[in-house]
Amino acid sequence: MKSLIRKCCECGRYTLKEVCPSCGGRTIMAIPPRFSPEDPYGKYRRELRKKIGFFIRRCEHD
Repeated sequence: MKSLIRKCCECGRYTLKEVCPSCGGRTIMAIPPRFSPEDPYGKYRRELRKKIGFFIRRCEHD
């Protein structure tokens, strides 16, 4: 079953909605993407990380 829980980028609270009901901030999926040993896009993701930096920030607080 797909998880629908989301985390607010502004206040850090968890919710099921796209907009945080407490502060009105945007929310992102709280779980990381599924891991696969046969990662077809891993090469491209590693190249992108080298170009722009190691971590891609999903929220301003991360």
